[in-house]
Amino acid sequence: MARRKGGAAVPGTRCHIDIGADGTHAWRLTATNGRVIAMAAVTYQGYDECRAAFERLCAEVRYLPGAVHHTSEGSGWVWRLRDRAGGAVAVSSRAYERHSTCQAAYERFRALLTELGAGGAIPWDDTE
Repeated sequence: MARRKGGAAVPGTRCHIDIGADGTHAWRLTATNGRVIAMAAVTYQGYDECRAAFERLCAEVRYLPGAVHHTSEGSGWVWRLRDRAGGAVAVSSRAYERHSTCQAAYERFRALLTELGAGGAIPWDDTE
């Protein structure tokens, strides 16, 4: 079960691994209400590689940079979490109308990953 900052339980939060038409795998994290919180910014060749990448992300999030940016169309805000080399590893699942709303979503995502990386059980939706 995932937990929020402060320890309040967030039942229903799940990490899913999807298989693309080309056979690659990507993770997505969903909230209790079914909305996608974040998605992998890259794809992986196999299920195990994708799962390990998400687990590493949870363990290393405090060392990873990220920020809120304008969308490429300039009509909203998105966030990106980057690896140590600067490549995007996680992205917001949607654009936000307000910078402050996007920033808050980004901070909640980082807090959730930090909690999971600190020994919280990753809530896998293993349907492979």
